[in-house]
Amino acid sequence: QVQLVESGGGPVQAGGSLRLSCTASGRTFSGYVAGWFRQAPEKEREFVAAISWNGGSTPYSDSVKGRFTISRDNVKNTIDLQMNSLKPEDSAVYYCAADNRISSWPLSRPSRYTYWGQGTQVTVSS
Repeated sequence: QVQLVESGGGPVQAGGSLRLSCTASGRTFSGYVAGWFRQAPEKEREFVAAISWNGGSTPYSDSVKGRFTISRDNVKNTIDLQMNSLKPEDSAVYYCAADNRISSWPLSRPSRYTYWGQGTQVTVSS
């Protein structure tokens, strides 16, 4: 069992930056894959970025590629999402997710993940 807590969300103007952090507790995090997802009002949860257990694979959604960067620190048990050049359409609740199962499912699929945080709100104003 692992618990995930997101932080770093808040209001920001378009073109600005935010850094989200997901802190894991309960177990050693190094064997877990992790991802960031987001959900805007009345929309489905969508994939943002993911990272393999050793950081060797970092897929991104097309909508954030080149603007967002995911990283992990397996000593600190954190997964960070650096978000630059933010747009109003990036506004959403951002969720961190993690899983330690061996699976062939893509990291972009929400059902790939067992553990989820409570989310942190990001609001980008124009």
